[in-house]
Amino acid sequence: MNSRENVDVLLVEDSEYDAEMALMSLVDNKVSNNNLWVKDGEQALEYLFGSDQAEGTISKKWPKLILLDIKMPKVNGLQVLEAIRTDERTKHIPVVMLTSSKESRDLAMSYDLGVNSYIVKPVEFDRFEKAVSEIGHYWLSLNQPRV
Repeated sequence: MNSRENVDVLLVEDSEYDAEMALMSLVDNKVSNNNLWVKDGEQALEYLFGSDQAEGTISKKWPKLILLDIKMPKVNGLQVLEAIRTDERTKHIPVVMLTSSKESRDLAMSYDLGVNSYIVKPVEFDRFEKAVSEIGHYWLSLNQPRV
């Protein structure tokens, strides 16, 4: 994985099926063609904060949106969110939890750590595709990011 690669959407998802559906939705609905999928929180942290990203580096172009699952091996989504929100360089990137978890503890912890939105993944393909498309459209087209 090239940590200097510039992407619009960083998808952090351990389910290959869910990742393929999300990426297909972003592309098919003309939301974004410039996406990167990483399979766990450890890979997400490496992409965002890897060794070639020295503190204070300004040449890094950050993702415009991070779609983040909670339940993942190695490093979970809450740990990734905490790292994103505590780093000055990434704390303003929109992060949307896109997860199967309906646990109130996960929901509360996500908002306590500064998630922008918490979406429970719809089970049906059409509803999942529509949800991802709407999330991407809002955060990449309608929302005015902090610059």
